[in-house]
Order: sequence, then structure tokens, then C-alpha cells
Amino acid sequence: MQARDYRDLFLLAAIWGSSFLFMRLSVGEFGPLALVEIRVGASALFLLTVATLRGRLGAIWRHRRHIGVVGVFAAGLPFLCFNIAAQTVPAGFMAVINAITPLFGALIARVWLKEMLTPARIVGLALGFTGILVLVWNDLSFGAGGMALGVLACLAAALCYSFAACYIGRFLKGVDPLAMAAGSVTAAAIVLLPFAAYNWPSTPVSLVSWSAALSLALLCTGLAYIIYYGLIDRIGATRSMTVTFLVPIFGILWGAVFLHEPLSGRMLAGTAIVLLGTLLATGFIGAGAAKAAGRE
Repeated sequence: MQARDYRDLFLLAAIWGSSFLFMRLSVGEFGPLALVEIRVGASALFLLTVATLRGRLGAIWRHRRHIGVVGVFAAGLPFLCFNIAAQTVPAGFMAVINAITPLFGALIARVWLKEMLTPARIVGLALGFTGILVLVWNDLSFGAGGMALGVLACLAAALCYSFAACYIGRFLKGVDPLAMAAGSVTAAAIVLLPFAAYNWPSTPVSLVSWSAALSLALLCTGLAYIIYYGLIDRIGATRSMTVTFLVPIFGILWGAVFLHEPLSGRMLAGTAIVLLGTLLATGFIGAGAAKAAGRE
């Protein structure tokens, strides 16, 4: 990997880590549905423009049905779930829970794609979900001030991301990544538009919330996808996936700096356990590490 690749990895992690901050700043005034429509709608306009300039519209149309499914499970539903969670769950917590996406991916790949689970991956799965319990155990309540519903929404978002990744591997392998990115957010915007219109805020929204919402769309979705797919093209999917382990660090950092979220020992312990489990489950450490390295 060259210096440019390391720079883009950390830049991408910083951008994706900030998405949880922007959700916390804007969901209160927009509400979950309106906010997700702004995110996918504005990013769709941005990515469709880039796709048009690069001649990718034909690929979107040819694979529109499968790309539409990906749009629902890779953008629409998970973005909505995180917006729901952002009403009660701190930004740092959301970033850490998002890191278990590869764990769900391993389970779905085992059931759907018949991939084997090695002993190291099984241990990683157990550790990852144990880390989530350590992180949020004291706040698992459905009552006022509890985070149980928000935590479930974060887990649902991670599950959606994992299903989308497996779906892409099954039905869209080899399709241009920019076409998938532009087509998927466009599909999500179309599906969610009537629900967002019905739930649009009845009172004026502040400049801070608008700025955060547009940052989610153009920075955390549009620009981030371009950086990410550029990394996949240059260094491969396995190395690009290391961004998963960096996002929680930035999510916690931005939450602490801008939202004054506390850094407790329980939070740090839960984060460490989740990341260790994810590293094992994805083969970055343990018996699968050498094989993963050999595929690059």
C-alpha cells in the first residue's frame, strides 16, 4: 500500500465516523424518515451526475432490479434504522455497534452462501456480540432514557448491510461499483420519498440541522462511496475493509469532541472486545489472516 492509500483509508474512516455525529445533530428536527430521504436523495443527485459523466448509466439500467434490492438494504433501511437509533444512542456507541456488520455477514454467508465458519471465526462472533452487551448493558431499557430500541435499530442496520453485501456477491459480482452506488441510493430515495413527504417537519428546520443533513448526503455518502470504491480498485476489497476497524475510533472521537459524550472504561472495554471479535471473524487475525493476505 502506498501513502495515498493509507491517507484515503484514514480519511474515509474519519468521514464515516462523522456520520453518527451528523445524525445526532439533525434527527431531532427532521425526524428519521425526512432525514434519510435528504441523505439518499441528495447523494443520489450527486452520484448520478458523476455516473453520467463517467458513462455508467447503462450499467445501472441493465442491473436495475438487483441494484434496487441493494438500495433498500444497503442504504434505505440501515440509514433509517440509524436515524431511529440516533434519537437515544450516543454517536460513539452507534459507531461501535456498526463495526459488527462483518459478524452478521459471516452468519449470513454461512446460511446463504454455505461458507464455512472456522473455530476462530466462531470465537470472533461470540466475542463481538459479548462486546455489544458490555457496551450497552446498563442502558438496555425500553423505558424513558433507555437505549434498548436504539440498540436494536443499530443491530438491524448492521444486519441489513451484511445482507446487502452477500446479495451483491451473489447477484452483482463484477458490476461497476459506481453504478451500484449511484443506482442503489437512487432506488432508496424513490422508495422512501412518499413516507418522507408524509412525515416532513411541520416547523422550520435550523441551519445547523440542514448543514448536518447535507453533510450526511454529500460527504458521508456521495464522496465517501467514491473514495471507498477507489480504494477497492487500488488495494483490493480485503485491505479496504480495514476501514471497518477505524470507523469506531473516529465515531467515538467526534462524539466526545463535539457532543461531549463521556469516555467510560466500560465503553472502551466494549469497543476493544467488539473490534477483537470482528478481527477474528473476518480473518484479519488468527488462522484466516494468512489466507486473506494471499488473496490480495
